[in-house]
Amino acid sequence: VLLALTTGMRRGEILGLRWPHVDLKRRQVVLHNTKNKERRSAPLVPEVVQLLEELGKVRRLDTDLLFPSPGRDRLDKPVEIDHWFHLALTAAKIDNFRFHDLRHTAASYLAMSGATPPEIAAVLGHKTLQMVKRYAHLSNAHTEAVVERMTKKFFGNVGT
Repeated sequence: VLLALTTGMRRGEILGLRWPHVDLKRRQVVLHNTKNKERRSAPLVPEVVQLLEELGKVRRLDTDLLFPSPGRDRLDKPVEIDHWFHLALTAAKIDNFRFHDLRHTAASYLAMSGATPPEIAAVLGHKTLQMVKRYAHLSNAHTEAVVERMTKKFFGNVGT
């Protein structure tokens, strides 16, 4: 979940990650199998790097997948996360939420942190800015703050 929230990666991109494509020293992963068939890299925040370092200490050596399916008969298949994801949502009392919503959340967090639409497109691997508009949703509090900053900048303390 943290990897999805901090990179905006798709579920399939995350589950398809392989150790040779992870560079913990440079804090990035290279995604080879993306939806739009274009290779891209994704930066890793220190918290994710730390978690991946811990995972690397106990990783399976019979597969290079970061998140392999348990069992020897499925060496090249990623783990099935649906059951565990739904258990976590239930425990957190979160309704009507899909794993893909983490990608939308990442886009929104990027936008609210000041990332430009082209920057968000680069992080998420979108080819068009129209897709960014579809993913990046600004909260009401954020848009109120933007309007408030603009009002103060151009009109001073109106109404006070």
